[in-house]
Amino acid sequence: MAYVPGVALLAALAVGCSAGSDGSATDADSKPGGPTVTTAPPGKYRTLPAPCRAVPGSTLKDLLPGVAELPRQQQEKALRGSPTITYDTDRKVGCSWKADAPDSTRNLSIDFERVVSYDPLVSDDDRARSLYVKKENAAELPGSSTPGTAPEKGAPTGTGGGEKGQEKETGEAGDGKGSADPSPSTSASTSSGTPGTPGGSDEDLRPRVVDGLGDAAFLDDLLTRAGSTAQHRTVSVVFRTSNVIVTVRYGEQPALVTKVPDSKELQDKAQALARKLAEVISE
Repeated sequence: MAYVPGVALLAALAVGCSAGSDGSATDADSKPGGPTVTTAPPGKYRTLPAPCRAVPGSTLKDLLPGVAELPRQQQEKALRGSPTITYDTDRKVGCSWKADAPDSTRNLSIDFERVVSYDPLVSDDDRARSLYVKKENAAELPGSSTPGTAPEKGAPTGTGGGEKGQEKETGEAGDGKGSADPSPSTSASTSSGTPGTPGGSDEDLRPRVVDGLGDAAFLDDLLTRAGSTAQHRTVSVVFRTSNVIVTVRYGEQPALVTKVPDSKELQDKAQALARKLAEVISE
């Protein structure tokens, strides 16, 4: 008679354990009202191009006229460029070139920076956008952009009140380092040394936001003189595409002290190179 109750007891215990397990699983998986954490998406680009191979040889010869006059071995060395020393090549790389011609010295440098946000709530793109805006504001562009250009949506443009302060230096590639020439030709709104006038033919050569290049872009143009040497003009084009910021600097210093580097030529070539680099990044 004791055998039957024992079986019944085991059956009851099995049912109870099963029900308890189901209940625990349901309690563990169900958290009504719990917060949902959304991690910001990563940037589009995970790698950077090799900077010293990013510019075709034919383009370099056009940008650096003196290279074509060099013997073959020296020409190859000049076209090879000098890599920028960086501590993290996954995040920032660059390359520079220099060539001397009888009438002038040309300098070119390019820099790629891949921005990574370590804040899970801030995307790589948003972090790159913030850094780009700081660069644009630091350039002190004229307060109003030229017709036909548009700033990146949601990103303010430079708020400089017209021409840049004449004390600003290039501080970049070339031999034009030092204090700026106090003459009017150091104005950022010059074309071949002639001050730009609102409504004039050279108005579009002033530092400005550039349309149709990456997600946002701007151009800076700075003319300086170091002591009694010839004037040095450096044109910089900076653009952002997703989480990568690219900077192109192209400069010229004529051999003659009286000659002023042509703004339009340098700007056109710097912009053309920047657009090629935008294609290289997207490949």
